Amino acid sequence: MAASPTFATAHRSLPGRSRAWLVLAVLLPAAAGAFAWALTAGDLSIPLADVAGALGGTGDDMAARVVRELRLPRALATFACGGLLALAGALMQVLLRNPLAEPYVLGISGGAAVGALGAITLGAATFIVDAGAFAGALAAMLLVFGLAHGDGSWTQTRLLLTGVIVAAGCGAVVTLMLALAPATQAQSMLFWLMGDASGANRPWPALMLLIAGLLLVLPLARDLNVLVRGELAAQALGVRVRRLRYALYLLASLFTAAAVSLVGTVGFVGLIVPHLVRLLLGNDQRVLLPVAVLAGGTLLLAADTAARTAMAPMQLPVGVLTALIGVPVFLFLLARHPGR
Repeated sequence: MAASPTFATAHRSLPGRSRAWLVLAVLLPAAAGAFAWALTAGDLSIPLADVAGALGGTGDDMAARVVRELRLPRALATFACGGLLALAGALMQVLLRNPLAEPYVLGISGGAAVGALGAITLGAATFIVDAGAFAGALAAMLLVFGLAHGDGSWTQTRLLLTGVIVAAGCGAVVTLMLALAPATQAQSMLFWLMGDASGANRPWPALMLLIAGLLLVLPLARDLNVLVRGELAAQALGVRVRRLRYALYLLASLFTAAAVSLVGTVGFVGLIVPHLVRLLLGNDQRVLLPVAVLAGGTLLLAADTAARTAMAPMQLPVGVLTALIGVPVFLFLLARHPGR
């Protein structure tokens, strides 16, 4: 995968403050609207005034319980997972200097799928399925990094090739599990593989990880801005490139594992969102990273709300909607910016 000219010339096109503030002026109301939609829409339509009362703790009827116990945790979890995927995608695109990089490029989603589907096969509870997905993702991450390191000659190419091979192996295991699974379990397995946020009712670990991740990554934004000029330039300016790459690869893998364990393998969020934000604002990581988190969380939250309301009471896999949104958007971006 060849490096994009966007990364080679990124330092020449840092965003103006006015454009950044304009994008935030659009994104913040969009995020608020997505939360309002998520809390009001569903089988039981709840007026916004009742939602406000439920959030304020004044309502004790069924509508208030639906908001506090079902819709609010799911909304917070999907927003956090969208932010984590966008953050991981932004880091991977900078580290690999390629706009086609995404959070799943290292085979993490495949490991998560093996862990989750194994738990579903055993008939485990939802929280065990989440734990299995997280354990599988971490196992795949450790396997990829261990194999890629080898005798110490760790390179980006070797890491990517190892990730592709591990992902292929996990895909074969997933296919085998689907072929052997009873019909009663195969549907839930396929639903998880296509992205399923119905069990995302424990938002606080993902939210805390998202906040902690931003606090850890933002101080490194200046080093990332230097890194996009190339490793030699970064080293000449005092950046410890090897240590920075290891740390950010591990963080991106952890973000991806946490998101996949909650909502399954939701595609395109970690690919499209950072790429679109970069086209709008340039490649200054001090701006790109937080804006990508906000945009990714908003996108996944809106997609999940649409997935559970479009054909209610039946819920669609949220990954299907993100793909339906992501494919035309990405093709449009390629048509408008063929060299980027």
